[in-house]
Amino acid sequence: MENFQISGSAGVRHGVLRSLNLRSEEVERTVLMFLVYTLTSVGLIWLELSTVGLFLDEFGADKMPWIYIASAFIGSGLGFVYSWLQKILPLRRTVVVVLGMMSVPLFLFRFGIGYENTKIAGISIAFITIFLMWLWVEACYVLNDLNTSITSNQLFNIREIKRTYPLVSSGYLVAGVVSGFSLPVLLRVVGLQNVTLISGLMVATGSVLLYYLTEKYSQAFPETAHWTDDDEDDDQEEFTARKVTGPLQKYAVPLVSFFILAEVVYVLVDFQFYSQLEYQNPGDGASWIASFLGIYEGIQGLFQVATQWFASSRLVERIGVFVTAMILPAGIAILGVLTIGASLGQLVSVFIGLILLRFLDELLHYTLLETVSPVLFQPIPDNIRSGIQTLVNGVGEPLSTGVTGVGILIMLWVTGTILPQQDEEVFHDQQSLIFIGVIVILALLWVFVVWLIRSQYVGLLVKSAERGRLGVTDVDLKALKRAVVETLQKPGGEDEKRSCIELLTQIDPKNVGEVLAPLLDSLSPGLQRQSLETMLQHPNPAYLEAVRALSQQSLPPEVLALALRYIWLTEAEPNIESLRPYLQPTVDPVVRGTAAALIMRRGDRLQKAEATNTLRQMLTHKQERERVMGTRALGEADYLQGLRLYIPNLLQDESLRVRCALLDVISSTHSEEYYPSLLRGLGYKSTREAALQAIVKLHNDAIPLLVYLAEDIHKSDLVRLQAWTALGQIGTAEAIDILVSNLMTAWGTTRRNILRILLKMPSEAGIEGVLDRIGRSGLETLIEQELMFIGQIYAGLVDLSGVTTYGNLSGGANSTGAHGDDTAQLLQRALAGLEADAKERCFLLMKFLYPLDTVQAAAFNIASGQPSLLARGLEILDNTVDIARKRSLINLLDQNSEREKLSNLSELMVYKPLAPSDRLRRLLELRHFLSDWALACCFHLAREARWSLTAQQTLVCLQHPTGFVREAVLAYLKIASPRALVELLPRLQNDPDNLVSAQVEEMMAELGAGGKR
Repeated sequence: MENFQISGSAGVRHGVLRSLNLRSEEVERTVLMFLVYTLTSVGLIWLELSTVGLFLDEFGADKMPWIYIASAFIGSGLGFVYSWLQKILPLRRTVVVVLGMMSVPLFLFRFGIGYENTKIAGISIAFITIFLMWLWVEACYVLNDLNTSITSNQLFNIREIKRTYPLVSSGYLVAGVVSGFSLPVLLRVVGLQNVTLISGLMVATGSVLLYYLTEKYSQAFPETAHWTDDDEDDDQEEFTARKVTGPLQKYAVPLVSFFILAEVVYVLVDFQFYSQLEYQNPGDGASWIASFLGIYEGIQGLFQVATQWFASSRLVERIGVFVTAMILPAGIAILGVLTIGASLGQLVSVFIGLILLRFLDELLHYTLLETVSPVLFQPIPDNIRSGIQTLVNGVGEPLSTGVTGVGILIMLWVTGTILPQQDEEVFHDQQSLIFIGVIVILALLWVFVVWLIRSQYVGLLVKSAERGRLGVTDVDLKALKRAVVETLQKPGGEDEKRSCIELLTQIDPKNVGEVLAPLLDSLSPGLQRQSLETMLQHPNPAYLEAVRALSQQSLPPEVLALALRYIWLTEAEPNIESLRPYLQPTVDPVVRGTAAALIMRRGDRLQKAEATNTLRQMLTHKQERERVMGTRALGEADYLQGLRLYIPNLLQDESLRVRCALLDVISSTHSEEYYPSLLRGLGYKSTREAALQAIVKLHNDAIPLLVYLAEDIHKSDLVRLQAWTALGQIGTAEAIDILVSNLMTAWGTTRRNILRILLKMPSEAGIEGVLDRIGRSGLETLIEQELMFIGQIYAGLVDLSGVTTYGNLSGGANSTGAHGDDTAQLLQRALAGLEADAKERCFLLMKFLYPLDTVQAAAFNIASGQPSLLARGLEILDNTVDIARKRSLINLLDQNSEREKLSNLSELMVYKPLAPSDRLRRLLELRHFLSDWALACCFHLAREARWSLTAQQTLVCLQHPTGFVREAVLAYLKIASPRALVELLPRLQNDPDNLVSAQVEEMMAELGAGGKR
């Protein structure tokens, strides 16, 4: 019963994690980061709403533009401070210090709020304090978002953050709900002026929790300060060398305008909302404003959370990115016009209209706009994308806020001049209507900018597809289809059109006919063939008439054959008689073979006999092309029937093309009796590629055959590699299960091959498969295994480093020749090779956790051997890797001696110095981890040094599948135990390796170990 309860709770937990798209090892970090962001955001929202109440009550909304102007300089200043802190402090200290610094002024502000009558240079201390409070709130929002983003990027790798950051970032939305509804209660309990103390306490609590988080996961942060000045100079030079020109420039300008207009409209709506709120004050002062804002923030937060969690991504998928991007500006324009009309008609007050405007802006600004923003940057190449995003978020938005503040001041002066002086409330409403009119105009301009982005987006998609830069995720599918249609319809190079079809096929293969079928008539024969091949992967009757119309035209044989096949597969009741004319000998073999194969599928007895006779003639024809096309046609027939008799002869056909085509036939018809021919085909260079493709077509049916072949240690490494490669190309869940399970148990070359295959699988299916099955902890375990093995290698290099002469070991003066010294060096070089292989596997394993290009850059710099490049490579790892054994890994890759590296690996293995002979026996105990050459070198060194090895080590290695290892063991036995060798030699006479069998014959003749049996 207890086990059932445990199992049930585990199942519930797994279901919850799956619904949240989290893995168990990510839960703690995600929850802690969510709490940190939520706590600090609650404190900041309390402070912001209280500050707004105090500011509006004491000084009025007409002073707010100065806040906007001043805040424009806050972003760049704080960015400089943040960068400076990273130069003098380690990053895990910087993030905590920044959060702690955010809380300190909040406690100090309390002492300046009550001094309305005390002035400095004619300005009251209270005004200065509240003004600084509002600026500090804006600064804290920037710092908090920056801190959260940087800390999350350190705690989670590039693949984890896609799942975890949406949950972490939703902490702000949750904080809006909590702080909004709790603020009225807080005001009653502590009073408005004391809210700053509570806010400071919340932010300080968040900093304490962040300190705990950074200490617990200290390995996720670099130990040293940030990049050196030299690195920054190099990076700056590299960035400035990149220029945005041509189509990219045409796209970047409206893209930047999109975000600037979004910020300008947001600031204008925000200003007018607070301006109207000031005039709605019933007389209760700042507390009423703060309480109202709290309830408003809470209700709005509920809608934001619901929209972000349940609507944003689904809406983008359903209506497309650009329609989604137009919702906010179009909604603001429509609502603004309605507000103006309703206010002039005295149906609704301006205040109600502005409440609705701000609610809509806040709701969609932080939900839909945040969702579509990354997609808009997608067509920009990776090497300049971050620069454009920095330009938009770091320069464009803060600058636009300041410029908007100046614009508001100008508009206030102009409206105050041109509007007639009358009742203050009427004047204020008229002024607000003018602002709303400006907002409507800017919103319409915003919609136009979205349209411009869409048109340039289409062009860049085509260019990106042509150059192979565009990925297959996070793109607007509807825009992509429009781009393909426009590209295929206009005159242009065929390569560009071909790349568009390939990209569309990769992104949306099931619905590719929707785009291609209407265009078939206008395409070139080459593109018609590519389109039909793509459509045949997912044949759909909806496009039957378009293909039928194409088949009635004059077409090249290859295109006509594809069209006939598509019609046959999609037509409910195909007309077999219409195919019979294509069986005539005068018809091209491609079309003739296709027609015969299709008739054999669904024709009657006589029709099948006629088709079979046609194929028989083709298979026995003297011309190679006839035999090739006849053989290919066999793969399209459901039943080979009497034609099966020709397969043995075709397998021996003199034409390589025929033999390769037959391998595909065996796969297509699932002829199990000929599956061994597919496996044999992997062993020959001429048929390897064809055999691999044929095996992959079998999908899961081929897995048992491939596993048997891959795990057969007597097969060559090349053949076993082909078997693993086939499993990777099959790519099903079952195939990935096999690869991952063998990854955990295999070693050396096999593990390296499996790692490379998994990394090369499309759409990161292999990477996600490994993470789903063994997780981050499993990968860290594999890295620790490699580090422990490297430790054993270093122990061998250290203990065997003094082996240069063997006179004192063998007892003979003649045994100290150079040959023994060379043997020791051979083993040392073999061990050094094993060290390099293990390091390579470590880098391959890290690619499952971190960006491929980052790990590759680190590996390249470290492998260079140059001190400056090595230092850069180690720093890249220090700033990227967050595994528990990061320090050991980095010290191991540094230029230290073997003894120093052994001491750095003390947490994983304890090094005890051993005598050279004992160390050699210890290495042989690890024989399963050694390469074949290193194993052979161990026996050669034991022979030269006259060191004794255990009988088990010797006998086991005598059965090794590699010939030169058995050869080395025999040479050792000849010196160490001639009597045992005499008994073993007769059993080795028929060794499959010619060199070993020759060695056995020579030893038998020399030792007189009996004759042949």
